[in-house]
Amino acid sequence: MVFSLNEDRFLSAFRELLETDSVTGQIHPLQEILRDRLEGLGLEVETLRKGGLLTCLGGSGRPLVVCAHADTIGLMVRHIHPDGTLKVVKVGGLYAYHAEHENIRVHTRSGKVITGALQRARSSVHVTPDALWEEAPDFEKNCVAVLDADVHSAEDVRALGIQVGDYVALDPKFAYENGYLKSRFIDDKALVALLLEAARTIREEGLALKRKVCLYLTFYEEIGHGGSFLPADTEDFLALDIACTGPEQTTDERKVTVFCMDSRFPYHQDLVRELEELAEKAGADYVPDIFTPHYGTDGDPAMVAGYDIRHGAIGPGVSASHGYERSHMDGMKNTYKLLMEVMTN
Repeated sequence: MVFSLNEDRFLSAFRELLETDSVTGQIHPLQEILRDRLEGLGLEVETLRKGGLLTCLGGSGRPLVVCAHADTIGLMVRHIHPDGTLKVVKVGGLYAYHAEHENIRVHTRSGKVITGALQRARSSVHVTPDALWEEAPDFEKNCVAVLDADVHSAEDVRALGIQVGDYVALDPKFAYENGYLKSRFIDDKALVALLLEAARTIREEGLALKRKVCLYLTFYEEIGHGGSFLPADTEDFLALDIACTGPEQTTDERKVTVFCMDSRFPYHQDLVRELEELAEKAGADYVPDIFTPHYGTDGDPAMVAGYDIRHGAIGPGVSASHGYERSHMDGMKNTYKLLMEVMTN
């Protein structure tokens, strides 16, 4: 059977996910949306204590868990400066040079959201000495959050309800042009949207699964322990994540990548070969690739936790990872073809 991605539904789901901030550890708003979507398909959903959702699509034998992570990189309020600006600390692998000049949303304990921007402490070129302006942006030294509010002191900021430990999310800036998706957090909300679309297709078309297939949506991948818990009967674990483009990479924005190794481990050789064979069977345009020196998926913590599983990973080619990312709809389509082939075989 040939599986074709419904582009409009995928884009609608992706944009909905982007609209709900979910910096690692900021679990509940997006988790509730995802739970509602899965339950709307008639699925029973388990919520993990630490955050995350598990649901079984059906089938029996050779249990497979397919995972995508719903958390994103972001920031947290570290200190409130006397002038009313905020010192922030990164959550996950966000660097100041990828965040400077971006619009932000500060989420207070009460649920109030206050907008702002990330800027240099001295943000105007015209009144800043060249030596200071030429310094690289740094959250510790010269990059601060400026609020869209009439604040001039730490007391003014606290009066808004902002405290140390509040989450700070970046505006994703979604755009879709000529088949190209441009946005923050394609990693990994685009893959969550693909997984939701796969679940919807399986349920609405009543597809018979030849093995037990469970979906797992995690919320701690960006700090390294999203996949550290799995159902006890898991035999195969497939992570859906972005494949990063680069000068020495075979990965392409218009293709799906089968991961061979990342910065921590090789993926299970037999499963890698099976994924390649399934890609060919599905007619998915794919490439094998290796991702070093700064990459991992939810499969890595599963291995560290000691699970006796075969682990693999696939995903569309994405450029500018952890920055303003870009991919192509063809990459999403090819990933979907392979994903559906894996889940129905």
